[in-house]
Amino acid sequence: MENQQKKRKQQNNSLSILQDLVKSDLKALTHIDLQLKNCTLSNEQVAQINNSLVQCQKLESLVLNLNKENISDDQINQLFAKYPYIKDYVETGNNVSNDQIYTQILFFLNYFQINHDCQELRLNDIQAQGDILLEETMSNLINLNSLQLNLDGNQLGDQGSVWICKLLHKCKTLNNLNLQLWKNKIGDRGISSIAEGISSCAKLTTLTLNAVENLFGKEGAFSISTMLSSCKMLINLDINLSNNLIGEEGASAICILLGSCQLLENLKLTLCTTQIGDDGASTIGAALGNCKFLTNLKFNISGNKIGDKGAQNIGLGLSNCTQLTNLEFDIGTNQIGDDGASTIGAALGNSKFLTNLKFYIQENKIGDKGAQNIGLGLSNCTQLTNLEFDISTNQIGDDGTLTIGAALGNCKFLTNLKFYIWGNKIGDKGAQNIGLGLSNCIQLTNLEFGIG
Repeated sequence: MENQQKKRKQQNNSLSILQDLVKSDLKALTHIDLQLKNCTLSNEQVAQINNSLVQCQKLESLVLNLNKENISDDQINQLFAKYPYIKDYVETGNNVSNDQIYTQILFFLNYFQINHDCQELRLNDIQAQGDILLEETMSNLINLNSLQLNLDGNQLGDQGSVWICKLLHKCKTLNNLNLQLWKNKIGDRGISSIAEGISSCAKLTTLTLNAVENLFGKEGAFSISTMLSSCKMLINLDINLSNNLIGEEGASAICILLGSCQLLENLKLTLCTTQIGDDGASTIGAALGNCKFLTNLKFNISGNKIGDKGAQNIGLGLSNCTQLTNLEFDIGTNQIGDDGASTIGAALGNSKFLTNLKFYIQENKIGDKGAQNIGLGLSNCTQLTNLEFDISTNQIGDDGTLTIGAALGNCKFLTNLKFYIWGNKIGDKGAQNIGLGLSNCIQLTNLEFGIG
């Protein structure tokens, strides 16, 4: 009942937003933000939007949010209050729908084996909207340089993806494109259409593509790789293809051509649970090695059955990214042992300018040798002010904690530290090593510490 009332309120708000748009000075507008969540537009309203936009010839930026959501803000806040530890692992922000956040929370509750009463989210059948923005409309927006389409949970399918393709073919002036397409039943044919549309936007410098939990595989990934080869001016790239079965071949194809985007400064690459294995991971490593101008990197390939070979190649690639100031590195829940961990540790040692580091390598097969080399690398990151470090549920004993403790002792500028090393084989000696290092972090204002 509460959600139905919320949706009715959103529908009424959407009507007000459209009325305000029609009444505005359309010819003078440079930015339009249409927040129409949970709104099913009538043919008349679609025509109203297009008739208004076609008059906005000075328009530079357009946001259209048609996310379909079942979960409220209050429900998300209550879950984070109840399970605060989970929040560190969940992707949030203005572009992430509540339903997508809820799905992540549920995943991590199950992953960490936390008792809960959350139910699997079922998306309702949604009436097809047809073409919301018309090709003719987009052709008239000759100054449009930024477009954001939030379409989470709309069940577009392959046919709806063709609409996006046609739309993008008319957006010749775009340099910033953000597509939020979580859980839309998009298959290989659909993602290929979207990739074709993106390829036509030759001036892009910033691209965000969130296609999590769709239905495409390696053929769709091949299309995305072809798209990347056309986007040679990219400086900022955020691509999330998690929970699609792209496999080793698909990941390899994407990353071979990702390496051609050599102007990248900011990269977010998320390929969780995509069955990429060692070969796919190795190609990712080679791609990272070509991105030498990166200053910000968010990298998540957790849950992919990656062993030492794949981890070593990722480490070798990462070692070339020497200009990084912000790094989020998640390679948890794989099959990495000491050899892979040691190469990743060496790569950390090359990242001497890091001020913010999130390092997640939990649930692998790392022993003392691997932990020691991670610690040696971390000890070079002396400029860190914010550190999240999770090496829990491995096979680390007292000897492995020696260099990790020393590394903490070198991070004298830390103000925020989250440190998790539980689920290992650490005794009193190991705890003492960590405690000695921690005693040097005298600037700390926030500390979360798990060693149990």
